[in-house]
Amino acid sequence: MSRIRLDLHLHTWTSYDCLSDPEKVIRRARDQGISRIGVTDHDRLLPTLELHRRFPEEVIPGEEVRTAEGVDIIGLYLTDEIPRGTPARETCRRIREQGGIVYLPHPYAPGKGGGGRLAEELAPLADVVEVMNSRLRPMARNRRGEELARRHSRLVGAGSDAHTVGEVGRSWVEVPHHPNEPGALLEALADARVEGRTSPRWVHIASTWAKLRKKLPPTPAHHSKLEPTS
Repeated sequence: MSRIRLDLHLHTWTSYDCLSDPEKVIRRARDQGISRIGVTDHDRLLPTLELHRRFPEEVIPGEEVRTAEGVDIIGLYLTDEIPRGTPARETCRRIREQGGIVYLPHPYAPGKGGGGRLAEELAPLADVVEVMNSRLRPMARNRRGEELARRHSRLVGAGSDAHTVGEVGRSWVEVPHHPNEPGALLEALADARVEGRTSPRWVHIASTWAKLRKKLPPTPAHHSKLEPTS
């Protein structure tokens, strides 16, 4: 059976800390041999749903929700946006109500992962635990995610967490070819092989610049090229 590579966690200009043009992200993924990407912008879903409509085989519509506890949870295959500040357990429930996949990203990251504060509580509620995130340093934090998944018998996932086009495809999970549907993905992840490498430190500077740029008054050129209109 043929196999494909998936980058299950990345961002486009819909996120508050990213300026990446979605079409450039898709082209970069193709160039890197990535067949399908999880577009998981921060607290936004509607632009991703439109991207999925245009590229139905290449885009998994998702959202990275900043929960009330300050810990991020990703929903894959969502149809309705989940508001920022929703409690973590309720976020997981809302994802499941939509028929989506609960994906626990970077559970041991400082800040956005709570430094593992809720890892043991949330892992049983997740379908997939991220065990390779290219932006997470040191690598030991990814290994702790792998140990968490093993303890709770969860499926494993990987993502570049790209906030710049050049980061796309730095981490991936290789699985059997399958339809772009939640049940099929879960079945495929049972036969997953995770690969990845750490992104250079400068990518965090790019994210900081993106945050600052979006606070500046937009010029017509920047409005059309760098920022979403919806």
